[in-house]
Amino acid sequence: MYKKIIVSLSLDHGISEPAIEAAQKLIDEDGEIIAIHVHEPLNPSVRSYVDEDAVNAALGAARDRLAERVAPFPGVKTRLITGHSGRAITDFAREWGADCIVIGSHKPGLSDFLLGSTAARVVRHAPCSVHVLR
Repeated sequence: MYKKIIVSLSLDHGISEPAIEAAQKLIDEDGEIIAIHVHEPLNPSVRSYVDEDAVNAALGAARDRLAERVAPFPGVKTRLITGHSGRAITDFAREWGADCIVIGSHKPGLSDFLLGSTAARVVRHAPCSVHVLR
């Protein structure tokens, strides 16, 4: 069905397994799946107090956790990207030429209608189809 699927994983939530399984059902036989995690940058006022080694250690830990999450799924590649989640996911989808994004979403509440969630932003701005899991 799709040739290039991005699976957006938040390492703080337990969506990895169902999201990758959904992508595997949606992918063409010769398609590619890439699991990504967006590492959000520190607030500039906080950044000045955090050692560069601590930032690099956090990025390394996130990269390791992402690899652990996809280890049971052979053929799924990983990529750690940085930026603000919604924009970083849609920008990466555009750059990579994705034709589908699989992303998890929590049950919407009042704050989502006022502020918007990452999944809502991806749905509104993605250059491709988006499959949202609850």
